[in-house]
Amino acid sequence: MSRKSVLFVCLGNICRSPMAEAVFLKLLKDRNLTQQWMADSAATCGYHVGGSPDDRTMKVLSKHGIKQYEHTVRIVTDEDFREFDYILGMDDNNIRDLESMKSKVNNAKCKIQLLGSYDPENNSRIIPDPYYTKGLSSFEEVFELCQRACEHFLAKEN
Repeated sequence: MSRKSVLFVCLGNICRSPMAEAVFLKLLKDRNLTQQWMADSAATCGYHVGGSPDDRTMKVLSKHGIKQYEHTVRIVTDEDFREFDYILGMDDNNIRDLESMKSKVNNAKCKIQLLGSYDPENNSRIIPDPYYTKGLSSFEEVFELCQRACEHFLAKEN
C-alpha cells in the first residue's frame, strides 16, 4: 500500500502551516498511522526560507504536548505538485497562489484545498494568520482550528 501525502501551506511557513503539520504528525503518531501518511509544510513566499517556525508557534505546540517538532522553512516547489496527494492552504490567497503555481507544472497530481474546509465548526473555512498579533491567543486559536481540521481531514481521507 502506498503512503498518502499532505503538504500544509501558508504564506511564510512559520506560523500556520508548521502548526498544522505538527498537529497532523501527532495525530498520526497517536493513531499508529505514521506508516500510512507522509506530511510536510511549505511557504508560498520565500521570506523566511532556511529559518525556523515562529517562537510563538513553538510555544503553543509545546503547551499542547508537541515538544519534538523540528522544521526548516521552505518554499513550495514544482515537485510538490507532482509528489503530494493533497496540498492544503490556510486562506484564499494561499489557494490562488497554489493554483497559479500548479497550472505551470506538468503532471501535477495534487488536490488543492483549504485545510479549514474540513472543520465543520469553521464557517469561514479560513485559518487566519496570527503573525502580526501580540501574545499567544491568536496562536491558540490557530492551534484549535488546525486540530479540528486535521482530525476531520484524517477521518475523511484516511
